[in-house]
Amino acid sequence: MKDTEEANQGMAYLETVRSRTVTIYLPLLIFVFVLLFPFYWMVITSFKPNEELLSRDGNPFWIIQPTLAHFHKLIFETAYPEWLWNTVIVSTVATVVSLACSVLAAYAIERLRFKGSRQVGLGIFLAYLVPPSILFIPLAAIVFKLGLFDTRWALILTYPTFLIPFCTWLLMGYFRSIPYELEECALIDGATRFEILVKIILPLAVPGLISAGIFAFTLSWNEFIYALTFVSSSEIKTVPVGVVTELVEGDVYHWGSLMAGALLGSLPVAVMYSFFVEHYVSGMTGAVKE
Repeated sequence: MKDTEEANQGMAYLETVRSRTVTIYLPLLIFVFVLLFPFYWMVITSFKPNEELLSRDGNPFWIIQPTLAHFHKLIFETAYPEWLWNTVIVSTVATVVSLACSVLAAYAIERLRFKGSRQVGLGIFLAYLVPPSILFIPLAAIVFKLGLFDTRWALILTYPTFLIPFCTWLLMGYFRSIPYELEECALIDGATRFEILVKIILPLAVPGLISAGIFAFTLSWNEFIYALTFVSSSEIKTVPVGVVTELVEGDVYHWGSLMAGALLGSLPVAVMYSFFVEHYVSGMTGAVKE
């Protein structure tokens, strides 16, 4: 009773406009400003001519004479379309492979109940904590010996080394929340483990699959160290590496084209996030209903 009264008093504090402004709207406004300002700066830099970029006169936070010269240089004078296509292929294939392996690993650890399963799950998660900066040197030797150096397969096969551990750990939590009695009933009816995984577990774990997929795709899209180490040809590079290595000539930074490349490279990920937000929420409600 006392807790209810305290909760009602707390909610009553938010009834006035001034209270809501101070406790809700103002902190949200500051958070949104800090979050979106780098993106805004990237946009205006992409459309500013070089004269405005290098001039100290005028308003640095606005564009006086917008131009598309930086986008023209990026698309038609560099291999940016090829970099973008390479990034899409590598990120998509690596995400699909990582999700397939993570689903099987998480299901085996959480649902088969073998001895030492918890230790195996902990070991997989600890593998995610190993920094890529430590692993890229031995991985580079392996990639070179396999004849995969300077190919897309070098990235496709090495990205799952840091994607699978986290995706497995995330899916283990979702699989753990699914009642085991559903599997027992299916086993009694004669269903196999694979049928249970495909027809029962995966439909109920849609939010986990979407979360793991978004994480894996975003991390693959933005990965830099492996892409810089395993690829040297310009036509095989990904967007993060190509933009930095091809648009910086010694001490000359083509800031307009750099920001244009970063802007175009961030749009697919932003679109994917906005598209999957609705599916993420519907997946959660669908799992609860089932």
